[in-house]
Amino acid sequence: MLVLTRKKGESIVISDDIVLTVLSVDGENVKLGIAAPRDIDIYRKEVLEAIEQNNQNAAMNLEALQKTIKGLGRLSE
Repeated sequence: MLVLTRKKGESIVISDDIVLTVLSVDGENVKLGIAAPRDIDIYRKEVLEAIEQNNQNAAMNLEALQKTIKGLGRLSE
C-alpha cells in the first residue's frame, strides 16, 4: 500500500485520468473529490462489499431454483 500525505487542496493522480483531491479535513473525517472518466465505477468499499454479497446470494438462489425446477421435471416423467 502506498501511503501519501496530502493537505487540503492537494491532489494525487492515478493512471493519467483519475485525480483524487483533498477537499477538507475535519477531525477524523476527510472529504475527497474524485475526477475520473464516466466509464470507471467508483464505490465506497462497504457499498461494493454489499453489492458483491447480494450478487453471491442471488447466484446461490438461482442455483437452488434451477435444482428445484429440474426436480419438478423428474416428477412429471
